[in-house]
Amino acid sequence: MAQAMKKKQILRDLGDGLVLRRSTRADADALADFSSRMHSDDGPEKPDERVGVWASDLLKDNHPTFGEGDYTIVEEVKTGKIVSSLNLISQNWAYAGIPFKVGRPELVATLPEYRNRGLVRQQFDVIHEWSAERGEVIQAITGIPYYYRLFGYEMTMNLSGGRAGYRPHLPKLKQDQEEPYLFRPVVENDLAFIAKTFAYGIQRHLVQCLWDKDLLRYEIMGKSEKNINRYEFRIIETLEQEPVGFLAHPAWTWGQMLPANLFELKEGVSWGAVTPSVVRYLLKTGEAYAEKDNIKDFDSFGFWLGSEHPVYKVFNDGLPRIRKPYAWYIRVPDLPAFLLLIRPVLEKRLAESEYPNHTAEIKITFYRGGLRLKIEKGLLTEIENYQPEPVGHSGDAAFPGLTFLQILFGYRTLDELRYAFVDCWANGNETAGLLEALFPKLSSDVWPIS
Repeated sequence: MAQAMKKKQILRDLGDGLVLRRSTRADADALADFSSRMHSDDGPEKPDERVGVWASDLLKDNHPTFGEGDYTIVEEVKTGKIVSSLNLISQNWAYAGIPFKVGRPELVATLPEYRNRGLVRQQFDVIHEWSAERGEVIQAITGIPYYYRLFGYEMTMNLSGGRAGYRPHLPKLKQDQEEPYLFRPVVENDLAFIAKTFAYGIQRHLVQCLWDKDLLRYEIMGKSEKNINRYEFRIIETLEQEPVGFLAHPAWTWGQMLPANLFELKEGVSWGAVTPSVVRYLLKTGEAYAEKDNIKDFDSFGFWLGSEHPVYKVFNDGLPRIRKPYAWYIRVPDLPAFLLLIRPVLEKRLAESEYPNHTAEIKITFYRGGLRLKIEKGLLTEIENYQPEPVGHSGDAAFPGLTFLQILFGYRTLDELRYAFVDCWANGNETAGLLEALFPKLSSDVWPIS
């Protein structure tokens, strides 16, 4: 066993017979078993095979952004057993069109008998270092309530959510009317169209994940059949075989429902014209899945497209069930650096607000630290850390803890934060007005690399 350990890249000896190391491709099966048990909604005795397939897919050599050493593993030296693990999936996102690198930690888990020993914290320390070395200016993770706040993350951007309708809401074709839009599987030649259509559609959102043909090829064609993050993609086309958009949905029902998780149309195509065909397709496809999987009482279609999407407007009465979004956790290790990166967006907002060519200084306290913004004739000339004196009481505005990230990423307005947190405040109309101009509430619905 000791000889075998020498071949592995040990990062730290944790004591108590445990080591922290990097993964290799040889860990794929063990990580799949571990993840399928630890991330099963039904408990470790009933593994979720689909989560395990995701874990092993990441270690295959065809993933475009994930390497074989991008898992951290806490291993029991004596037995070789995995007792804790997580990973880092690198990707590129954009803030109002300005691209930046992101590290996405995922599949965080520890065996129950090894919890409360700080094993996850030590792994986060490592992957945060990796992420910084890669130039990733934020980290973003999906996960259980509260937990990731312990590692410097704040829930600060909408995640998932959507609306659903039922069989009585199905729009019917007129007598003798032919279905005006058809749906077919994606082929290689469709990737450029999907990339262009996707890039057009995500302009609706403040924060976006950036996709190219290679990433889409893996997303659509490269994942194993049972990967929990694999979706069926369909090209939407006219009877004359002209592509007008695309659709993505799970390869199985969500209980009694089949949702669309992506739905985009190319510029100039009517959502009102295409959506009825999509609804009929979802219900028909869901019925076929339900019959195959022996799902009883299937009766629902949905659009799991975040809090805002054109389909909600054109088919509003047909989507009575509303599922509010959850939230992404976001970590910004160097806030001034990120604000400097997006400075063109902030200056554009000022120019288009009630404060063009304005000059002011805003000192923002986070109580244990802060931020200073200097504006000269509408330009942000200085963005730097600020230490409040006396601690917690000086400054022009206050955002306790990491709550500033909520307005930075358009998740909440200043007024909403002031309502929720009595220790969030802004002195005077000028400070409040400038903050509202710089950081308006805007929607995001990120489809990440997984």
